[in-house]
Amino acid sequence: MNAYIQEVLDGLKARAPWEAEFLQAAEEVLESIAPLIEKDPKYKAQRILERIVEPERTVIFRVPWINDKGEFIVNRGYRVQFNSAIGPYKGGLRFHPKVTLSTLKFLGFEQMFKNSLTSLPMGGGKGGSDFDPNGKSDNEIMRFCQSFMSELFRFIGPDTDVPAGDIGVGGREVGFLFGQYKKLTNEFTGVLTGKGRSFGGSLIRPEATGFGAIYFAEEMFKLKGQTLKGKTISVSGFGNVAWGACIKAADLGAKVVTISGPDGYVFDPDGINTKEKFAYLEEMLVIDRNKVETYVRKFPNAKFFAGKRPWEQKVDIAMPCAIQNELSGEDAQNLLRNGVQAVVETSNMGCTPEAWKLFIEKKIPFAPGKAANAGGVATSGLEMSQNSARLSWTAEEVDARLHQIMVNIHSTCVETAKEFGFDGNYVIGANIAGFKKVADAMIAQGLV
Repeated sequence: MNAYIQEVLDGLKARAPWEAEFLQAAEEVLESIAPLIEKDPKYKAQRILERIVEPERTVIFRVPWINDKGEFIVNRGYRVQFNSAIGPYKGGLRFHPKVTLSTLKFLGFEQMFKNSLTSLPMGGGKGGSDFDPNGKSDNEIMRFCQSFMSELFRFIGPDTDVPAGDIGVGGREVGFLFGQYKKLTNEFTGVLTGKGRSFGGSLIRPEATGFGAIYFAEEMFKLKGQTLKGKTISVSGFGNVAWGACIKAADLGAKVVTISGPDGYVFDPDGINTKEKFAYLEEMLVIDRNKVETYVRKFPNAKFFAGKRPWEQKVDIAMPCAIQNELSGEDAQNLLRNGVQAVVETSNMGCTPEAWKLFIEKKIPFAPGKAANAGGVATSGLEMSQNSARLSWTAEEVDARLHQIMVNIHSTCVETAKEFGFDGNYVIGANIAGFKKVADAMIAQGLV
């Protein structure tokens, strides 16, 4: 490994060896940009790597709230504002009991390069809390969100930091957060994305991450002279991302055959490809966001596999859509044995290093999350544009813009990888292209 890169990684590990997810993300990016660092000495001279792996600001705060029993509860809230060199901090809020600072640093770090790839003026950030919305009443979630925003509002704004949703933060939570921000600041601005349509939200936003990932997959197969028509796809999760992927795959003639949850996965040989099934995916989140088994009660031709992951099924395309490190080296071996043709990482860092390195070694096209799942934040950026201009675009306009952004991201990854002698390596292409734009902006703005 490049000596300068190793020095930076060693420093990170010495300072916070417990931040496993963040260290994993930093290692992946820094290792893959070595060709650029060796080609252009200015990045070392300006100590860009040391600067870019350190958030510009990290805010940690308590979130006190009262549950329906009248009991006092205290959670921890975070906002990691990683980099604002190319625009205001932009990234979601995650409410999940396993949220830690390491989780949010890795997500914010990835977000910085993902946002860069969209070509929209957005920096990188991420936030959230160890609050678990599952099983909570609407009133409990409202009280939590109001308490959370009562602290966070000091650090965000439409030209400073624009949060969005993520795991555990959907339209309901964004509505409560926005209402409290508006009350505290006495202003109606596009400070949050993923809002409801009645107060500044954008059409296509809930589906956008899944739509964008399918568009990216479509471009990957175009390079082979193929289309997605007739392809089978395995996805994990059953939230907005998986839902969007199912809808757009069906539009393009492909067939998603799996979804998954904490309890196991469902295999539907008929495909999750009808309006009735799309609607039921949304309903399942309301019934119990921890159980995917309910699907087979509604559609008995499907089969439920308790405690297992979907990567054992024979499919053409695998799309991890749920959470980090959900597809292991062993899962990758299963997919390879079953003849997988492409892997599109739709969750953030959804594959372990053992998995994605194996796909690259075996010449299976592998799209990293920061490229493939950029459709969500790209559409958030389009929502910001609509809010700033006081406009509302049609679903067709938003979808067309999203499609073009994903086509451009794919082209950027392919061309950058080829430029540095790694033709077909989407990881190197995405990381170098995303890094270079942010790093060059940092150099232009001086040592700040």
